Amino acid sequence: MIINTGGRTDTVQYFTDWLLNRFAEGYVLSRNPLFPDKVTRWELDPEVVDCVVFCSKNYRPILPRIREITDRFRTYCFYTITAYGRDVEPGVPPIEESMETLAELASIVGRERVAWRYDPVLLTKTYTIERHKDTFARMAERLAPHVDRCIFSFVEMYKKVEANMPELVPLNDAYRNELAESLGATAARFGIPIQTCGTDGDYTRYGIRSSGCMTLDILGRANGVQFRKLKHKGIRAGCHCIETHDIGAYDTCLNGCKYCYANQNPRKAFENFKYHDPKSPLLLGRLKPGDTVTPGVRKSFLASPSARKKADASTDAQPDLF
Repeated sequence: MIINTGGRTDTVQYFTDWLLNRFAEGYVLSRNPLFPDKVTRWELDPEVVDCVVFCSKNYRPILPRIREITDRFRTYCFYTITAYGRDVEPGVPPIEESMETLAELASIVGRERVAWRYDPVLLTKTYTIERHKDTFARMAERLAPHVDRCIFSFVEMYKKVEANMPELVPLNDAYRNELAESLGATAARFGIPIQTCGTDGDYTRYGIRSSGCMTLDILGRANGVQFRKLKHKGIRAGCHCIETHDIGAYDTCLNGCKYCYANQNPRKAFENFKYHDPKSPLLLGRLKPGDTVTPGVRKSFLASPSARKKADASTDAQPDLF
């Protein structure tokens, strides 16, 4: 199984102590977002976890201790650094600071386990096509020696995104193609493999692959292991990623990004933060009397039959709540 620490919230930045505590204790509880009284227990054991995936916009808080996890587990780090300032991403460090942190992260875990996410790509009167071109080029030159690849996507116009960002300029096909052509050419100039994820459209003519950002092929090569050849279902249109188990919670990210898909609104995240206890096995609060805790299904993706048997032997066939 693959554990995702950052799909629902920026666990690395805002819940660092909790995350380290969970790996130290060897398990974590995750509340089902659709059925709150259903809780899954995931074992955080190198013998049963195929890979731990991090997704964050600021690795600085965990850098001093990240090896407590990366030395024990196969890992892969997605680092999101965009062209935007605090007017769009209030809780995210400045670009220069973020790039320095990424370089330090790569020196610890290896560039082959670090991917740069430049997403979502959106347009406003401030963040124009030309600004994206210039900023991406500056960042690509700086980050090229430290990353395995670059992943970008175009903003999804969900209703809550439109409500939070009425200043968005609609991305028509002409804009998308101009941006994709520029990003592809710049990435090629600096030797960075580039791909889309979670975005429909074929941009292969610009040297851009259409692939999942979290595939068994990518995770396996980064960690020197071979995974089975399995279909990647993805989680939404345009996504080609392998299934993962997220240990975070929605409406908890304090970055306050105006385009955020995981928060209903930033205010709710700050209200929820008061229920966070770094010593609890749950990200928010603790178990309640009516909760039902179920062991998570731990089926290994490893190609080695002996490794799969070892990973799968520790669990009964239980229905996966996610």
